[in-house]
Amino acid sequence: MTTRTILRVGNLMTVDPVVIDAEAPVHEAELLLKSYRISGLPVTADGGLVGVISQTDLLNARSSELIGANWDRVKVRHLMSRPAVTVHLATSVTRAARLMLDEHIHRVVVVDADGDAVGVLTSTDLLRALLPEEEGGVNAADLSTER
Repeated sequence: MTTRTILRVGNLMTVDPVVIDAEAPVHEAELLLKSYRISGLPVTADGGLVGVISQTDLLNARSSELIGANWDRVKVRHLMSRPAVTVHLATSVTRAARLMLDEHIHRVVVVDADGDAVGVLTSTDLLRALLPEEEGGVNAADLSTER
């Protein structure tokens, strides 16, 4: 019987993601993205995950004259992508990467058994997994083993 190491989403994700409420003004999303040096935020409403807003969403909206002229009144819910593309903690990194490629997205929100957002897996996280540990890659001890 061979043992094969499977890297799980829970091993690579950024835990405790910064989130934003759907009713927040978009300038708050801009501030959070800049402050935390991240490229996307899970969006919540009434405690549940409803979408994702990214730097790309904001840049595209800013380039519109109509939206740009009304920027102070624009809410996150107006610009977010919905629904959020999610994966479970135990999903293999390979499956998550395939989903990201198929959906043409740069991040998936990681959810627990209750559907609560517990992390975010980004394309940068996937690239980091390819590097040797001494170059900032994944520690082999963080891998789970499956038979």
